[in-house]
Amino acid sequence: MAIEFVGMIGVRPEGADGAAVHVIGGAIDMAWIRNFSRAHEDAGFDKVLVGYTSTAADGFLISSYAAAHTERLGYLIAHRPGFVAPTLAARKAATLDQLSGGRVALHIITGGSDADQARDGDFVEHDTRYRRTDEYLELMRRMWTEERPFDHAGEFYRVTGAYSDVKPRQQPRIPLYFGGASEAAHRIGVRHCDVYMLWGEPLAAIRERIATLRAFALRQGRDPGELRFSVSLRPIIAATEAQAWAKARAILERHALWLQNHRGAKVAVEGHCDERGTVDYNLALGEQRARAVRDYLVNLGVAGDRLTTVSYGKEKPLDPASNEAAWAKNRRAHFMVTR
Repeated sequence: MAIEFVGMIGVRPEGADGAAVHVIGGAIDMAWIRNFSRAHEDAGFDKVLVGYTSTAADGFLISSYAAAHTERLGYLIAHRPGFVAPTLAARKAATLDQLSGGRVALHIITGGSDADQARDGDFVEHDTRYRRTDEYLELMRRMWTEERPFDHAGEFYRVTGAYSDVKPRQQPRIPLYFGGASEAAHRIGVRHCDVYMLWGEPLAAIRERIATLRAFALRQGRDPGELRFSVSLRPIIAATEAQAWAKARAILERHALWLQNHRGAKVAVEGHCDERGTVDYNLALGEQRARAVRDYLVNLGVAGDRLTTVSYGKEKPLDPASNEAAWAKNRRAHFMVTR
């Protein structure tokens, strides 16, 4: 099976050196969008994510502009169902797929957080949002594939004579990516998506998530082998792989050195997550994150009885904002001296 490399483009540099980048937030710097897209294309990336928040620039238009200044790079556009009619969203995506030469994919985000949904006027509760997404995606897919006008009457949408003259360049339809950690997300995601997107976790946890999703697919009557997976990571970068590993280890080794120099100190390793996903899922993920750090410190010679772990899940965010930059900061292991 082919492996895809998916990067991301922002709309402006965040730092003076451009090293830290919002996935989508901030004012628009057109030169930055062009150069950032071309850098990904020149480096051989297959696609770039164009993110979504309720305060950000429109991802379809950003992707259209970037596609006009690249030749091969694909655009994975984050799209939140419920704010644009599915019939219109399907035509927008099909139009851009034609104009870009078949370089569009959609990342379906049912909801990042209640606060971010509320900024766009959506106060529907979690599981209802996923039922709406289910119906939304059914209508989008029919718009891309139906050869004749059709009617639909469901819980959230009703259309009469719906049809699209413009079909996607990619056949039979535009690829759909999906994410979410709840049971509702798993059930709806495996029904519709081509690629299920996961956050980087310890390998055992990723294996468990993949097994869970394949089991959901089987219960939906779908061949589990059809489902592909994406793992999103924030890499530590250096000139060589060895240097990157050295850089990563140095972060924890600094903590180990401090503990060796303060032998009376005891430390709690706190595992934290971003606000997405269920409470139970984030508590479990936070515990895995904290234990992985603790185990590494023990391997460096720190006595295990000086280290405890605790998971706060999503309860103590470092950055209270609801966007990709904040979520990246909030996925962390934090050290707290307890004695």
